[in-house]
Amino acid sequence: MNYRVLIVDDNATNLMLFRHLLKNINGTSSECFDDAKKAMEWCQINEPDLVLLDYMMPEMDGLEFIKLFRAIEGYKDIPLIMVTADIESQVRHQALELGAHDFLTKPVDKTEFLARTRNLLSLRKSQIELIDRAAWLAIEIKAATKELLASEKEMVLRLSKAAEHRDPETGQHLLRMANYSRLIARELNLCEAEQELILDAAPMHDIGKVATPDVILLKQGKLTEAEFAVMKQHVNIGYSILCDSDSLLIRTAATMAFSHHEKFNGSGYPNNLKGEEIPLFGRIIAVGDVFDALTSARPYKKAWALKDARQFLIDQSGTHFDPQCVEAFIRAWDEVLLIHARYQDKEDFIDFDQLP
Repeated sequence: MNYRVLIVDDNATNLMLFRHLLKNINGTSSECFDDAKKAMEWCQINEPDLVLLDYMMPEMDGLEFIKLFRAIEGYKDIPLIMVTADIESQVRHQALELGAHDFLTKPVDKTEFLARTRNLLSLRKSQIELIDRAAWLAIEIKAATKELLASEKEMVLRLSKAAEHRDPETGQHLLRMANYSRLIARELNLCEAEQELILDAAPMHDIGKVATPDVILLKQGKLTEAEFAVMKQHVNIGYSILCDSDSLLIRTAATMAFSHHEKFNGSGYPNNLKGEEIPLFGRIIAVGDVFDALTSARPYKKAWALKDARQFLIDQSGTHFDPQCVEAFIRAWDEVLLIHARYQDKEDFIDFDQLP
C-alpha cells in the first residue's frame, strides 16, 4: 500500500530531514510545505495519510492548522503528529483536544520518528481497510435490499394475476390504474419513494375478489342487492389477506384494499369514511381505478370515451372523489393519454416486461 505524508514546517532543514527519514519506510511519498496556508489549500483537494506538523509557524500556527484540517469533511481521523519543543506541555494538551494523535520533541530522534510514523501509518491502513469494508457491506446490503424488494414486487404482481384470472378486468387494467395513480401522487408532490410504493402496491387493491363466487364476479348484468353485499366483502377479504405482513409494500396494498371504495362524501364502503378520514393512497387509487374501469370494455358494457370518463371524475369531485386527486389527474392529462395508449388490452394476463 502506498502512503502520502504531508509535512508542514517553516524550517527548510526540518523539511529536508523529515523527507529523508521517510525514505526508510517503503511505499511512502511526501508533500512538503514551508507555508501552512499553502499546505491547507493543498489539503482542500488532496487527502494525506499522515500529517507531520510543526507548532511554531508564522501566520498560522500548528493548533490553528489542526482546527481547520479537522473541519474538512472526511479528515476527522487522519493521523497527525505535532512537532513541539519539550517545554510546550500546554500546547500538547490543546493539540490533543483538537485531534493530534502523537508528538515528536525537538530535536527529533531518528528511531523515535520512524517508530511513531510507522505506528500511525499502520493505523491509517486499518482505517482504510475498515472504510473499504464498510463500503463493500453497503453495496452488498443495497443489492440484497433491492433483490428483496424485487421479490416482494413480483409476489404482489403474481397474486394480482391470480385474482385477475377470475375477474373480467385484465392485467393491463392493473398496469394502467397503477400508473394513473402514480401520476396523481406525483402531482400531489409526494416523494419519489411514495410514488413508487403506490405504483407497486396498487395492483393488489382487488385481491379480495379471489373469494368472490363466480356467479357474482362474472355476472353480465346488474347485481342484486344481495349479490352486491357479497361483492362488497372483497375489500374486507383483501385487507385480511394482506394486513399482517411485515412488508411496507404489502401493508400499503392492504390499506388500498379496504379504502379504495370509500367515497369522499362518506357514502362509500365498507366503513363510510369521509374526506381525509380515507387514507390518501385509497383516495388516489380510487380515481385511477374508476377512470380505467369506465374507459375499458367489459362483457357487460362498452368502453366510455376518454373525455366522458374525465368529465365523470370532474362531476363526482367532492362527492365520490377527493377534489385534489381529481385536479392532480387532470393536470397530468397528456400523460394519462400516453398510459392509456401504452397499456392496451391485448393480453389476458399481466405482462411483466411492460412494467416500468
